[in-house]
Amino acid sequence: MAPGLRERKRLAAMSTIQEKALDLFDARGFEAVTIEEIAEAADVSPSSVYRYFGTKEGILVADEFDSMSQEVVADILDVDDPVGSLLRAVLKYEAAGDRPTPSKEAGSAAQLSRSPWRRVRYFFLEPSVRTAACAALDRVGQRITPLMTQAGTMTEAQARVAANALVFGYFAALEQWYVEGGTQPIATYVEEGMRPLRRIWEPAGETATA
Repeated sequence: MAPGLRERKRLAAMSTIQEKALDLFDARGFEAVTIEEIAEAADVSPSSVYRYFGTKEGILVADEFDSMSQEVVADILDVDDPVGSLLRAVLKYEAAGDRPTPSKEAGSAAQLSRSPWRRVRYFFLEPSVRTAACAALDRVGQRITPLMTQAGTMTEAQARVAANALVFGYFAALEQWYVEGGTQPIATYVEEGMRPLRRIWEPAGETATA
């Protein structure tokens, strides 16, 4: 179901705030920028920024998954191949032209400019942002754990471990992409780095490919 007018306005406002915040962070550094300055640049009130994101770190880690209903999440996640679901989502972003333009300077603002991925570098540059990102990933893991349990092939404990392996494995793939300069598609790192996790969801008796 397509989002209503109010929801589209909310998402548009959040996107504007994120972009203006990133412009300021890239120009002056994360610590030097205040919520009030972000609000002024985005032409909204500081209370709106707090309402949408809660904290300055929240501006960087928030994405559309946060506002998805559990039903939508269930439609997106293939519980028989969750790694494939994640890879398809990354490929969708990159196919839309959102992949950063290669640059000789690893993690530079120019490299990540005007891309939803440019905020990723702050996950690894700023300890407080990394903490917020890990907290957000923990919430994602909690949301997808019951979906894996409902598939009937895992106990609750197994589903919880598998869900966290999935979301934090994705985070590790992002970090490797960043460490290596961010010049290759993120999907390359997701596909390669998370390949061992596919074995968790292979049918019994099937041999994993190397």
